[in-house]
Amino acid sequence: MVEKRQLDWRRMLVCAVVALAAGCDNTELETRPPELDLAEPVQVDPTRHPERRGIGAMALPPAGPSAMVVTVDPRSSLLITDDAIVRNFPLLRVMTQLVTQSGVPGLTPLALFQDWWRTALPPNCGPLFNGFQYQCPRIEGNQSTVNPFINPGVNPDEYIPLALVNRFDLAPASGVDCGEYRIIYGKRSGIPGGGNRNLLIFEAVLPNPNPALGLNGCAPVANFWASLTGAPLTTRITGLQNFYFTGMPGFMPVVHMDNYGNRTTGVPTGQVRTNQFIQPPWTLREFSVRRTMCGATPCQLNFRPVTVKVNPGGTLFDPLSAHPLSGPFQNAVFPAEVPALAVNDINLFNNTIPDMFNSGQSNSQGPENDYRFQFGPAPSVFRNNIQNELFLLGSPLLPQEIVERSLALSCAGCHELSNGANLGGGLVWPPSAGFVHVGEQFDPAPGPFGPRFRISPALNAVFLPHRKAVLETFLNSSCGDAICQPWETPASCPADC
Repeated sequence: MVEKRQLDWRRMLVCAVVALAAGCDNTELETRPPELDLAEPVQVDPTRHPERRGIGAMALPPAGPSAMVVTVDPRSSLLITDDAIVRNFPLLRVMTQLVTQSGVPGLTPLALFQDWWRTALPPNCGPLFNGFQYQCPRIEGNQSTVNPFINPGVNPDEYIPLALVNRFDLAPASGVDCGEYRIIYGKRSGIPGGGNRNLLIFEAVLPNPNPALGLNGCAPVANFWASLTGAPLTTRITGLQNFYFTGMPGFMPVVHMDNYGNRTTGVPTGQVRTNQFIQPPWTLREFSVRRTMCGATPCQLNFRPVTVKVNPGGTLFDPLSAHPLSGPFQNAVFPAEVPALAVNDINLFNNTIPDMFNSGQSNSQGPENDYRFQFGPAPSVFRNNIQNELFLLGSPLLPQEIVERSLALSCAGCHELSNGANLGGGLVWPPSAGFVHVGEQFDPAPGPFGPRFRISPALNAVFLPHRKAVLETFLNSSCGDAICQPWETPASCPADC
């Protein structure tokens, strides 16, 4: 086992390397017009992995004796794809609520939507983003001329709700926030399958209104989602609409511009991600909803392209890469992640990447973001750096398996490139549903309320069972049960900690 002081030394080295690299002049890498501020400021934020952070990224201790035993149905309390429920969450309502919150005079949901997709066209983009390859233009830019809000049911440009997602597992043990709550939409033209598909994922971070209580301040949220198991259909619809659009007592609504990127200080914020295949290659991107103030008056609300978190540019894995950040990445940043990547649990191995190394897109087709292809089989200093870390850990894993694990945690890997990949240590990455984890087609087996949209084998067999265990552990734990949970401290629960 690597001692804590060794890990601290690695973290200090990475911080120093990042600070030095951030001072490098990369102006030649950027070809977009200088007046366009498309990327968010470079920052090191090791806690904001979009899929693996918070209590869900911790090894939970065994459950202790408890006064109650709560169990949840994953398809009722974690991932809801029942058409009878999700159809009540139209994209127009989300966009209207964002427009209203912005206070921007004259702004309409349609104008906000069309402005969003102009980011896929010059001069609003260029061939590089954050110093890495970026496809521009893309045909998704044509969405800037369509109206997705008319002729519902027959409009190929309409976005239909596919899923409501409970990510309480992303809440930090400190209880700074209560995790993420998502809505997934799919372009109607994608229902038959094939091309002309586009998915939108609104991923809101919900603040904890009582942070002094720690994660227990989020207990009403956890209890609400648990209550959906076994509840009547109308109760589920009403409760979820209130949760997303109005807010539970004491909580802000999930659908709020601050929860999708506009909050820049204090409690972390969320994002909007896209899974685009109107035009190949299949590409995943990330956006931040930001309001611009002109003095004291709101004057703009935009979906701004930002880096795709924990998706380092593929060229950084190439031992022969000439990219100016390849040296810091291969010699310090990535080797420091080996201990986390070597954890031999399909739900817990992890890596965190400083934002300056992230790309603006994750390409699910071709070699661009295929880290194992970029890494190659040949001996290299980079391979030796990874192997040295594995020696320190006493791990039998191979350097290429560490790279495979990092790929699996990228958008492209998780959605396509890592399907069935051997990750070493007996781990095999579970399959997606073909570039997606929630599809636009109905599952052959209906749910309790009729048709529901299909989900991937990975969600069904691997990720949802883990999230279920995390939520149930929180719900069933209590101070005095002789188990010190990650969210309990000696101050908050001296009886257990």
